[in-house]
Amino acid sequence: MKKTLIERDKSLIWHPFSNTLDDITVIKRGEGAYLYDESDRRYVDLISSWWVNIHGHGNKTIANKIYEQALALEHVVFAGFTHEPAIELCDGLKQILPTQYSKFFFSDNGSTALEVSLKMAYQYWSNRGEPNRTLFLSFDGGYHGDTFGGMSIGVKSGFHDTFSSFLFKVLTIPYPATWTGDDEVESKEQNALSVLDSHLMNHGTEIAAIVLEPLIQGASGMRICRAQFINEVVKRLHQQNILVIFDEVMTGFGRTGTDFAMSQLSVEPDFLCIAKGLTGGFLPLSLTVTNDKIFDLVVSSNAHYAFPHGHSYTANPIACAAAIASLELFKSSRTQEALIAINEAHHHGIQTLVDRCHNICNTRILGTIGAFEITTLQHSTAELRKIFLKEGLILRPLGHTVYILPPYCIDPNELKKVYHQLSNILNAL
Repeated sequence: MKKTLIERDKSLIWHPFSNTLDDITVIKRGEGAYLYDESDRRYVDLISSWWVNIHGHGNKTIANKIYEQALALEHVVFAGFTHEPAIELCDGLKQILPTQYSKFFFSDNGSTALEVSLKMAYQYWSNRGEPNRTLFLSFDGGYHGDTFGGMSIGVKSGFHDTFSSFLFKVLTIPYPATWTGDDEVESKEQNALSVLDSHLMNHGTEIAAIVLEPLIQGASGMRICRAQFINEVVKRLHQQNILVIFDEVMTGFGRTGTDFAMSQLSVEPDFLCIAKGLTGGFLPLSLTVTNDKIFDLVVSSNAHYAFPHGHSYTANPIACAAAIASLELFKSSRTQEALIAINEAHHHGIQTLVDRCHNICNTRILGTIGAFEITTLQHSTAELRKIFLKEGLILRPLGHTVYILPPYCIDPNELKKVYHQLSNILNAL
């Protein structure tokens, strides 16, 4: 008897963040904000398929751009060669970035973009004659990918405990997560700044850089902090000439309501890591963006001082073409209006939950992201996923936190209906 796709999958494939007991759903196609399984049952993709499909599924503008580029040039080694899609993409990004960001280093996912920034920061200090700067700073709960550098920086995220003995030393700072109605946020911020000041006093000349997710920590539960807090942190670090790395892998391209999360700040980092929404979810691509100060000290004709890093698929032309199309869609008035409409739908929906449900708390909204926590949770996160999926909703709770992060093409009225549906599910729990 011929095996089903699920049976074949179970015998062959190792899924991320899964175990062998997890249920598998076969997805056949996608259209807009929806995904369809092999029985043509429709699901609302409320997490943009791990935060990447910012324009939804099956976008014809991006698909056509990929097709045209594939016929012209599918790939070329990027060491000693270049091509128009890479140049055009970086030119386009410069238009929505502060003027200081002038140098773009390609890789293929958020983890490697972050890893590149760590290596560049370390080599910057080494080339300056300060090789003793080997320490990095990060926030408790920060998640920065699954490479060893990223795991080290994210040591307090709870994701990498198995590998702790392999990780390099990182100094961590408490994260002052806040939410609607939080009357303790100022005291939490002062505590975090006090810990930072202690690190700077004891190790200031040993610290190479800090890595942080500006305004919101994604994987640790969509934990939001205030812009004025990040401003104060970065100011203190720059006063001591410590480099700053912003991990905007998730927060880039409108997720927080602006082009980048840093657009809401009065400070700018030395490095910017972007990925996920860069290609609209079609192909892997990422960038580590920096300035002339870093570039001039790390790039050299002397091999001892040059930056020894690269990937086989660096600046893949087809992926660059997808990113160009995605960027144009993002800059369109239609998308910019959608960001506002989604934010308004979140406010309406969260209020619906507050009015109808007694088992939620710590509600928060940032741009196109809405989140809350379930107070009396009797189910595991895997069980919650199944409950939501049964109701046609693709959601991946993070512990007790349920978050909604839809593609920008979603109908705001559909999003309001989702919140109403969620209130029924939560009350049934």
